[in-house]
Amino acid sequence: MLAARFYVIFFNVGGETMSRIGKLPIELPKGVQVEVDAKNHVTVKGPLGQLKQDVDTCITLKIEESLLTVERHTEQKRHKALHGLYRSLIANMVTGVSTGYTITQELVGVGYKATNVGQMLELHLGYSHNILFELPTEINVETTAERGKNPTIILKSIDKQLIGQVAAKIRSLRKPEPYKGKGIKFANEVLRRKAGKSASSK
Repeated sequence: MLAARFYVIFFNVGGETMSRIGKLPIELPKGVQVEVDAKNHVTVKGPLGQLKQDVDTCITLKIEESLLTVERHTEQKRHKALHGLYRSLIANMVTGVSTGYTITQELVGVGYKATNVGQMLELHLGYSHNILFELPTEINVETTAERGKNPTIILKSIDKQLIGQVAAKIRSLRKPEPYKGKGIKFANEVLRRKAGKSASSK
């Protein structure tokens, strides 16, 4: 289970690029509300739930009708980077509480399967033992096993960062191998395959 969430800020991506992202207004869908308190704590509420985010005091949020704009106080490189970062995080929050995020993963391999009871995911991945993986309560999980198709894990959440971290952790339990693609992969993920020894020797 993931105990913490980490946001990594890469300041070397270019202040101007992040600045351009930061200047883009965020459209608030019907039913979505954004609240900012005196300590710059942002709460985004919508039909699917609510999310909270602490925002650096160098950033100001302004709401006019159905548009939210993110503004920075100075032209410092750090503030330009934060400008784009917080704009992206808040835009993700707005999308999350209004429509949510879904990630589908496929289990490729003979005998591979996934089942769940509540938040407990049980994986059969060809090891000598099954793997039990407990998901955070903020994520809904569903498993499917249709005849003729790969077993799937479907994750749904309003939190884009969290669902991405959980999906990456599940994939790491059995990363796709480069020859036959056996393992856990994202739906529609294109794997770079390697030719086997017998094929390369011909």
